Amino acid sequence: MPGMLNTTPKIVGAKQTTKALQNGQAHKVYLAQDADVHVTEPIRNLCRKHNVPIVEVATMAELGRACSIAVGAAVAATIK
Repeated sequence: MPGMLNTTPKIVGAKQTTKALQNGQAHKVYLAQDADVHVTEPIRNLCRKHNVPIVEVATMAELGRACSIAVGAAVAATIK
């Protein structure tokens, strides 16, 4: 897991990431591979639309740990 999530401003969660993508604030999006597709696919489509790079993370637990939260995370993003 890239250490970038520990050192840069970030948001966690599908709703916040969607807003950041729509507002042009997302720099890079992290998607957990074991998350439900109905959660990740709309985010993936927004990333393609706005040319935001996607980083695949193996598990929600790993992404949650990288974001310094006690639970798993399906989606996170670094913001500008």
